[in-house]
Amino acid sequence: MRKDVEKTMRNHLITAAISLVILGLSACGKGDEKTAVNPALIAARNAYTQEIMDTRAARLAKLQRPDGWLSLVGMHWVEVGTTRIGSAQDNGTQLRAGPPHVGLLTLDNSGALTFVPENGAGITIDGQPAKGRVKLVADADAGETGPTVVGFNKGDASFIVIKRGDRYALRVRDAMAPTRTGFVPVPYFDIDPAFRFKARFTAHPPGSKIDILNIISIVEPMDNPGTVTFEKDGKSFTMEAIDEGDHRLFFTFADRTSGHESYAAARFVYAAYPGADGTTILDFNKTYDPPCAFTPYATCPLPPAQNRLDIAIRAGEKKPLKEIAEHEPGQ
Repeated sequence: MRKDVEKTMRNHLITAAISLVILGLSACGKGDEKTAVNPALIAARNAYTQEIMDTRAARLAKLQRPDGWLSLVGMHWVEVGTTRIGSAQDNGTQLRAGPPHVGLLTLDNSGALTFVPENGAGITIDGQPAKGRVKLVADADAGETGPTVVGFNKGDASFIVIKRGDRYALRVRDAMAPTRTGFVPVPYFDIDPAFRFKARFTAHPPGSKIDILNIISIVEPMDNPGTVTFEKDGKSFTMEAIDEGDHRLFFTFADRTSGHESYAAARFVYAAYPGADGTTILDFNKTYDPPCAFTPYATCPLPPAQNRLDIAIRAGEKKPLKEIAEHEPGQ
């Protein structure tokens, strides 16, 4: 409770500071020199700029982690039965990285997954040397512990099992992938406090779901706690929120910049659940590109129709400087 109160107070202070920034910028344009050099205004402006820069730095660090999205090198669908995995051509599932033979993966009709590592291939399970047959846990079934990680190449490469709809696939990572080692940072729109909104939250009935189509054409029902509504230039805009299980409001959206200045498929942004006054802060300066903007091996959710906004959101990340190859969902 104390943390919630402190968080609410902090948001109120930031909102007041941003309002001061916007008013100050407006006044500056009218020749109000006293407002233009107001120490409180300058401090508020600098504090907000630093907050956004810190957010961007954390985002870049996470994106460039050895096991981040830039390290993806493959997504291989798994059918019921047994498949041999490895980089050699005689494998049923041929990887782009790793030893010639990694092991045997079996998927049964109930959805249970078991893996037998190849002897002498240096395979690890969740960071520990592999010892015989092991049950693999897919991402959708893993909860807070995360999916089982099968490692190889002395820890530089790995795979997990992902579940999309009723299908399973191997998601393969390699820290030495050119997409990571040769990554060019994403450009940003200028920081603009006018794209930070105090938005009104409207709750849906408990247990509400919304069907979300992803980039590989699979529809998945997701928790849909409600909508947020914000106003810009005298117009009202409403977006559907998703809760991915971490008690945050998640939005996948498109706008008038999509496919032009920003990534075509979607962009993402988070907001906190509303406070006692029924509002939350929706800051598009913290908007970022989905993983599928950087790799063809991600399964990004696309915006529902309600989240395709008739407004140019010139805030947050622009589209990557390097275009990715066409998506290859069957590989």
